[in-house]
Amino acid sequence: MKHVWFMITLILLVSLSACQPSDTTEIPDDELIELTLEELSYYDGKNGRPAYIAVNGDIYDVSDSVFWINGGHNGFAAGQDLTDAIINQSPHGLSNLSRVPKIGILVEGD
Repeated sequence: MKHVWFMITLILLVSLSACQPSDTTEIPDDELIELTLEELSYYDGKNGRPAYIAVNGDIYDVSDSVFWINGGHNGFAAGQDLTDAIINQSPHGLSNLSRVPKIGILVEGD
């Protein structure tokens, strides 16, 4: 019986820790990268490239998110400005962005 309670406790602890936001280290503003929309498109999560998305002018690295496999999530693709999709279509809105690191800002192209 002790073994069963130990397993239940272990499963609960693992489940609870999976629900917590990831420990993302915040990058200082002076170290954020700057990308144009054209440059952002390279970071689509395909062929080993990182997966970045832009929302409200900020760039987030979703490469390590289990929800962004191969640069895709629920019909959306990395390498794009997804502000409208996140705000107007996503059921979680901006809340899940706290789970991925902000790595840069979107800038106007020349």
